[in-house]
Amino acid sequence: MAREKVTVTLDRAKVRSAMALSSSGSMSDAIDLALDRFIGEAELRRDIAAYVRQPIDDDEALLGNLPVRLDLGDDGVDYEVLYMEPE
Repeated sequence: MAREKVTVTLDRAKVRSAMALSSSGSMSDAIDLALDRFIGEAELRRDIAAYVRQPIDDDEALLGNLPVRLDLGDDGVDYEVLYMEPE
């Protein structure tokens, strides 16, 4: 994504707090992360509102009851050996 230099007025204390909480190396990184999270949360709220307005119908609800075979492709992994508690 293209980035461009802009001039903004910010509360420096908030930016410092955001940088510390996110371990960001710069103001730009902290602001970029904050914007990404804000956009993600706003999109999630929009999607939830859409589902509330149009709940799933009976046919869609039945899809949740279909059997599913879980295949992680890890048949050759011996998890008991890997994660067994030492005696």
